[in-house]
Amino acid sequence: MSPDVMPETVVAATAIEPAKPGRAHSRARAARRRRIIVAAVRAVLLVAVLGLWEVFARAKIIDPFNFSMPSKIWDQVYTWVTHGTALGSLGEQIWYTLHEALLGWVIGVVAGVVFGIALGRIAFLADVLGPYIKVLNSIPRIVLAPIFVIWFGLGPASKVASAVVLVFFPVFFNAFQGAREVDRNLVANARILGASDRRVTLQVVIPSATSWIFTSLHVSFGFALIGAIVGEYIGATKGIGLLVAQSQGTFNAAGVYAAMVILAVVALLAEGLLTFAERRIFRWKPSDSES
Repeated sequence: MSPDVMPETVVAATAIEPAKPGRAHSRARAARRRRIIVAAVRAVLLVAVLGLWEVFARAKIIDPFNFSMPSKIWDQVYTWVTHGTALGSLGEQIWYTLHEALLGWVIGVVAGVVFGIALGRIAFLADVLGPYIKVLNSIPRIVLAPIFVIWFGLGPASKVASAVVLVFFPVFFNAFQGAREVDRNLVANARILGASDRRVTLQVVIPSATSWIFTSLHVSFGFALIGAIVGEYIGATKGIGLLVAQSQGTFNAAGVYAAMVILAVVALLAEGLLTFAERRIFRWKPSDSES
């Protein structure tokens, strides 16, 4: 390399290197600013919707008896929190529903992952069971809730069963697709190194399918809550779903909406925990702000 080129190369390198931290800092600042703007717009939108709802209900533009209003919904939530419900304390009802949903979610996730990975890895098993899986998936699973109440009674078992059937299929199909989308070169390299089918599945296929599985977990917990609530609505002795049924039976629209608000808070908290766990597990993946 000639002496004339050397200074230019050194100057270019020294000019480029300090710019990298600056660009990263700018991107981080822009990402923070965008998060603040998004949160502010969300808050403004929520306040606007609730405010218009309250104004329209008080002005009788919409029927306050059927649609209630945010102030009455808040009063109902406050009454349940401070004085309890007709079924007992509000915390007991939330825990009863959450326990059913969590148990059904865990069983559905485990079964979905196991069957999804198995059928994704074993072509013969997929060919045999594939039509049956499609038939079962085509059945509206909500209509199974009354059958589960007949089979298992009014206790938690019927609600857990409803949650399981709602959770199983989204997890199964994501795990199945994740197992099918594994890089064939990784599998071939593992086999060249002497890995058995079991080790390939445990050390190559399942880690590769983890991101697919986590994608389904975010949706499936909401399905588990739906299964538990529908089961309680049809027949139960406790739970948020029974609160909804009782509020509907007494034409208490505020109670129905209050139960929905409580369920939304529970679902958002669960979503936050899943997102936190996903970020901890997939720390190597670039975030949206870094892409």
